[in-house]
Amino acid sequence: MEDEGMIQGVDKLTTPSYLVVALAVNGNKKTKYVVRWALDKFVPEGILLFKLILVRPKITRIPTPMGVVPASQVRDDVVIAYKKEVEWQAYEKLLPFKNMCAKKKVQVEILQIESDDVVDAIKQEIVKGNINKLVIGASSSGMFSRGKGLSSRISESIPSFCTVYAISKGKLSSLRASDSDTIGSSKDDNSSDSSSVTNSSRTEWTDQGSAATSFSQFFSTSLPMQRFEALSSINRTLHQRTSSFENPEKNTDFYRANSNDFSTRSFGTENHSWTSDQASSSYAHSEISTEIQGNNVDFELEKLRVELRHVRGMYAIAQNESFDASRKLKDLKERQAEESIKLKELKAKEEEAKTLAEQEKQEHEKAKRQAEYVKECLRREAAVRKDAEEKAYQEHREKEKLLDAIIGSSPHYQKFTWEEIVDACSSFSEDLKIGTGGNGIVYKSSFHHTVAAVKVLHSQEAHRTKQFQQELEVLSRIRHPHLLILIGACVDHGCLVYEYMENGSLDERLFRKNNTPPIPWFDRFRIAWEIASALVFLHNAKPKSIVHRDLKPANILLDRNLVSKIGDVGLSTMLQSDSCSTSTVYKDTGPAGTFCYIDPEYQRTGLVSPKSDVYALGMVILQLLTAKPAIGITDAVETAIEDDELAMVLDPEAGEWPIDEAKELAVLGLSCTEIRRKDRPDLKNTVLPVLERLKAVTGEAQRIASMTSTTPPNHFICPILKDVMVDPCVAADGYTYDRRAMEKWLEASDTSPMTNLPLPSRSLTPNYTLLSAIMEWKSSKQRFE
Repeated sequence: MEDEGMIQGVDKLTTPSYLVVALAVNGNKKTKYVVRWALDKFVPEGILLFKLILVRPKITRIPTPMGVVPASQVRDDVVIAYKKEVEWQAYEKLLPFKNMCAKKKVQVEILQIESDDVVDAIKQEIVKGNINKLVIGASSSGMFSRGKGLSSRISESIPSFCTVYAISKGKLSSLRASDSDTIGSSKDDNSSDSSSVTNSSRTEWTDQGSAATSFSQFFSTSLPMQRFEALSSINRTLHQRTSSFENPEKNTDFYRANSNDFSTRSFGTENHSWTSDQASSSYAHSEISTEIQGNNVDFELEKLRVELRHVRGMYAIAQNESFDASRKLKDLKERQAEESIKLKELKAKEEEAKTLAEQEKQEHEKAKRQAEYVKECLRREAAVRKDAEEKAYQEHREKEKLLDAIIGSSPHYQKFTWEEIVDACSSFSEDLKIGTGGNGIVYKSSFHHTVAAVKVLHSQEAHRTKQFQQELEVLSRIRHPHLLILIGACVDHGCLVYEYMENGSLDERLFRKNNTPPIPWFDRFRIAWEIASALVFLHNAKPKSIVHRDLKPANILLDRNLVSKIGDVGLSTMLQSDSCSTSTVYKDTGPAGTFCYIDPEYQRTGLVSPKSDVYALGMVILQLLTAKPAIGITDAVETAIEDDELAMVLDPEAGEWPIDEAKELAVLGLSCTEIRRKDRPDLKNTVLPVLERLKAVTGEAQRIASMTSTTPPNHFICPILKDVMVDPCVAADGYTYDRRAMEKWLEASDTSPMTNLPLPSRSLTPNYTLLSAIMEWKSSKQRFE
């Protein structure tokens, strides 16, 4: 048999075996009775060490996620780990009993034995440790139980040098004494004369030093049997001695006939010769009578000792029971007092709960009445609101029809002749060419002292294309500070006249084409917000929402103040956006746009929606941060953020970036470029507020930079004077001019200096915010000088 044990608790001590008590336990709730009895029994006797023995079955099967499998089919490390877990759980079960012993200042050794034979494992441990005291729990027995219990089999198998105590419910149930105890109790059987019976019996009964030992002896051999054996021994001795004196020959026969009995009990090993003196029979008879009287006295004394032992045992039992009863009575009284206090508390809580429930009920009824009243008010208000909404909707429809009729009858752009276009472009001189696109060539031109940009389409029939008509219709009907202004057109030859943007496209400035200066980082934050605001305006246009579909840095233009404006709306799509519409998408069987900026879901399904522009905006935001090509930019930025190395991909030409704000803008750009449309944020409610907050944060940096700069910012310069404004005012066209320069302009013309369109009015509104900024810049410039 292979036994694997694990000893936990105290270290093994070199304690003599006669001072060690072994306790065979299994860790259940009955174990505490065994440990408690052992502490009460052996601690007063000076026992130094308790050895708690727990026998566990051998581990042959291991639980796994696929079920319980044999240990041979599992890796060795898994088997070892499982065994350690089982050992630790067993130790945890025995830990409370170890603590019980620690309170009594008794050292404990926990021994775990792995074996399928509990009896043999305990036997081997008793033999190995030469332990002479073993305490076990008594097996439960009843009228229907069959066979021998585990405790009985353990008692029978344990070597004879060990005393076995069986405990049931905290009391000694049975005792199997060791050889040393048996020899001490039967020493009277080896004496040479009949008087030794009495002496040995006296020694056996008087050597018991305590009531606890007497109590255990009563359980090992019952009191009536002890008394009967003592009296029988005395009677046999008296009868044998009387017979030997009266008939020596008969005495000899008696010894022969009962040699076996004498050899077993050893009442006499030598034959006393009483025949040597036949003449002194009278003397012998008197001596016999005297000895018989002495034996009668010894018999009475032995009888009294037995009675005294019985009384002591009964007294000890009664005393223990009385102590247990008084302790239990005390516990019951304490528990009764505690239960009485708890009952009073429960009654008080019950009354409080009843009162609270009554109050809650009243409040509930009150709230219910109020809810019904509010419900009725809401019903009435909903009816009134419904009537008002229907009326407002009818008025709105009528206004839309009227607005469509007005817009359709009078387009808001100036019509130019071909001769005017040719003259403004100096016959399309190569020196005035400022750009070439897929649809046409852009020239710098001048109309009535107003600088403009003329886009001439390649084909002579281009004016009939859908893109030309779409751009002409969209830009002629809407106005926004960050949408490119359409000044006029020559429809017959496919020419469009726009406002002139001094700093070209965002694509040219980001990638430093023609050695253009870089854009500062704070201007890039502002440009992102300006583009988003223009897209929100297009998406919420009435009566139809407009989706740009071709947003990219090349179609974002910058004026002299680096103010951005979206152009090239030829590929835009108008969607139904009124309240009667059930869809905000448009099916386009021929996807259009620029690679890397086209919505992936639009490419796959052909469905156009405002979220298509959100994807392109995300790509533009990432390029504003990094000034890198669009291909692979999302993966590069996402990897940099995950590795906490965003500063490595930011455009170093933009200045010293604020890392926190740049990271927030990068995360926003990545969320806009999600593959699925539903995962992208809402432009108006999510993207635009974040960009507004970032623009406000970076405004202070821009203000400090403009104060320390020796050259004035572009928006400080009057478009007419080409110098810093003294008294800035906002004209009816939305642009800011110096007051004196604008008043002089209005004396000669009623058109806008920037758009060459008629001004709705000649009013000038002071721009105090810009004036304050100009004055602060001038004062800071003087301080630095």
